[in-house]
Amino acid sequence: MRNIEYKLAIIVRKDLRMGKGKIAAQASHASVIASERIKKINANWWKSWINRGQRKIVLKIESKIDLFKIKEEAEKTGLLTSIVQDSGLTQLEPGTVTCIAIGPAPSELIDKITKELSLL
Repeated sequence: MRNIEYKLAIIVRKDLRMGKGKIAAQASHASVIASERIKKINANWWKSWINRGQRKIVLKIESKIDLFKIKEEAEKTGLLTSIVQDSGLTQLEPGTVTCIAIGPAPSELIDKITKELSLL
């Protein structure tokens, strides 16, 4: 039996020029939102991801348009996506889409969608 690896991909917009702390907060929001959503939709994937160390990868993307293209591609393949919108209390306008999460899901499925993206 093959051992399937699971991970969560967090994709952050570069064009917003967020500070390091802001990026960390937005990525944290993405992780929590995605974890809560997948737990309700696919408990088996959630359990496998949790039990194997909650692997995450943080990637960068150039723009909101590119972010939504990746989101659409992921959803077409059946992957769960979670959008993070800023509340507007510090650096950004309220409702600004800062990042998305894809998964948690089997790594090979996520890699097919994110293979062209670079690490943040």
